[in-house]
Amino acid sequence: MIRKFRIGDPVNTGAVVEEIKTESAARFPLALDIDEKITLSFPLGENDMIFGLGETVRGINKRGWVYESWCSDEISHTEDKRSLYGAHNFIVLSGAEKLGLFIDYPGKIEWDLGYTSPDEARITLRGTDADLYLINGESEREIVRRFRRAIGKSYIPPLWAFGYQQSCWGYAKPDDFRKVRDSHRENNLPLDCIYMDIDYMDGFRDFTVNEESFPDFGAFVDEMKSRNIHLIPIIDAGVKNDSDYSVYREGHENGFFCTDKDGREFRCGVWPGVVGLPDFLNTKARRWFGEKYKILTDMGIDGFWNDMNEPALFYSEQGLNNALGKLSELADKEIGVWEFFSLKDSVLRLANSPDDYAAFYHDLDGRRVCHKDVHNIYGAFMTRAASDFFEENFGREKVLIFSRASYIGAHRGSGIWFGDNLSWWSHLLLNLKMLPSVNMCGFLYCGADLGGFAGNCTRELLLRWLALGVFTPLMRNHRALGTRAQEAYSFGDTSDFADVLAVRYRLIPYIYSTFRRCADEDEMMFRPLAFDYPGDSVARELEDQLMLGEECMIAPVYEQNRTGRNVYLPEPMKLLRLSGVSVSSEELGKGWHYIDVALNEVPLFVKADKKIPLAAPALSTAELDRENLEMY
Repeated sequence: MIRKFRIGDPVNTGAVVEEIKTESAARFPLALDIDEKITLSFPLGENDMIFGLGETVRGINKRGWVYESWCSDEISHTEDKRSLYGAHNFIVLSGAEKLGLFIDYPGKIEWDLGYTSPDEARITLRGTDADLYLINGESEREIVRRFRRAIGKSYIPPLWAFGYQQSCWGYAKPDDFRKVRDSHRENNLPLDCIYMDIDYMDGFRDFTVNEESFPDFGAFVDEMKSRNIHLIPIIDAGVKNDSDYSVYREGHENGFFCTDKDGREFRCGVWPGVVGLPDFLNTKARRWFGEKYKILTDMGIDGFWNDMNEPALFYSEQGLNNALGKLSELADKEIGVWEFFSLKDSVLRLANSPDDYAAFYHDLDGRRVCHKDVHNIYGAFMTRAASDFFEENFGREKVLIFSRASYIGAHRGSGIWFGDNLSWWSHLLLNLKMLPSVNMCGFLYCGADLGGFAGNCTRELLLRWLALGVFTPLMRNHRALGTRAQEAYSFGDTSDFADVLAVRYRLIPYIYSTFRRCADEDEMMFRPLAFDYPGDSVARELEDQLMLGEECMIAPVYEQNRTGRNVYLPEPMKLLRLSGVSVSSEELGKGWHYIDVALNEVPLFVKADKKIPLAAPALSTAELDRENLEMY
């Protein structure tokens, strides 16, 4: 059963699509305090666990830390961070009683889950208008299924989006992309997609192509498709302030950009320089922006990734002027230590300033709202602009679309990736731990930047990360400009990479069918062992192994210089060692086992009474034989 309680006059975020009777907040069964903010609390039993919150740091069990729902442009995903790119306001309390809680509120929420007081969860909303949902069920999985039914079916991308994908901030000319394509093919490395970061644009302007680099972009797209490669361009949230640029000119003339408190167009700086921020909360503006994707779909593009849509702000004009004023004040003065720190802070705090988020407004179809009160749905509504256009013009499952910023509800029209991570072993493990949490919130098409976006990846780290990535629906290798090359052919001998990537294509029939079933049945593709084995005290606490579908368990190696790892089996299973065309099988009993895992192997544990299909290896999904499968 799901109960809905309304407080004040909340914004319609579009998160919930099921009709649920609204009850008075006076009937809300948890402790609730409403003053200038909303605070709700509940006690925590000694052994209670808390799951959910989607894309966040730390463990699968969220108890013991304080988190914030606040879509943040945050590259350093360290344990002390409280928020990342998504705002996924759903948790499941797992203990003697089981209860799901969804807070449909697009502003900032603080989730103190046993941090201040170990025996209490205290949740604070920075506003007084929200819908609160309580979900009852006999198990965690049942609660998640009921919640997922309420928020609607998950997005399903085209089949080719399950192939291996290569990206790099720095591919700028056709020959850069041809080199990636040819190097993969020549080294027997499968590949389906190559990404186009901001370098392909004309001066970082959305929906433009640098004509000097790409004189006939449509022909180039066709050329790549003829070799079974899909090009996936980036689209950023900010539109360059340039009266000669048609997209900006149209948005300006129609009043489609966010405004300051005086009604003037809010100006801030991101990659193109000074930009206007499209008001995606306005239906007309959202539809206008969505139709701009046609410029690129008309050239043959059938996939996109939306970025910088928290929105990320390098600076606002007002903030920059304040910082420059501080510099001027100190120009002719002796600078002591405190003046230095003041000067430093005035510059470092320019990006993503809370003051800036409080300084611009939206026209929510006639209702004027401050951005800070709806911050968490901005990126989701940007992606909704795209997904609505794609579904209306191409139908479902035809176009790949995923986003950096997100809110529950966006899962119906797009996937997500986990943002700008680093080439750290800890981020490989964090990638694993995020998977069930975002699945709980409806995001099935998801994955991290394999190898890490920033930093310098090693051969061993990439191989181990790919061995996890073979199971994630989005399998993309992506890195930043100026970092060490991490294409699979960049580390010398490619045979180990060929073996691991071949496993991905052999598994695609199983991964794709499992994905579709989970989307159709409102299930999680990845689950904590605690969900499947609640009575097993060892399984309940394990966080470096996950259930995959109804048949399998995964347990990747995630530490440097390790030739294997300890694995706990909550029931008898078969260990499949997958490597290229090689498959070996070993029956293992319940309990702990040490498993050797070579760098070119992918371990997969299959329940003793189950089997999974494997296809023959292929260099692209277009060449994949999905009919003649072997069962293991």
